[in-house]
Amino acid sequence: MKKNIGTGDRVTRLLIGLMCFVGAWFVAVMWFQIVLVALGVFSVYEALVGWCPVYKLLGRNTCPIE
Repeated sequence: MKKNIGTGDRVTRLLIGLMCFVGAWFVAVMWFQIVLVALGVFSVYEALVGWCPVYKLLGRNTCPIE
């Protein structure tokens, strides 16, 4: 996989993922906890790997190094 997420996007996605995990801790509804954890896992994965499937489909690339 070729990286298509730049540093700013990666930091933002990591923060969003962490906020989803924290939010899931405080939500009382089980299905909403599952959704938040799934979004958190996906966001953290994208941040660590540097690749986004949605960006790939849209042809977008914010990574300065190709």
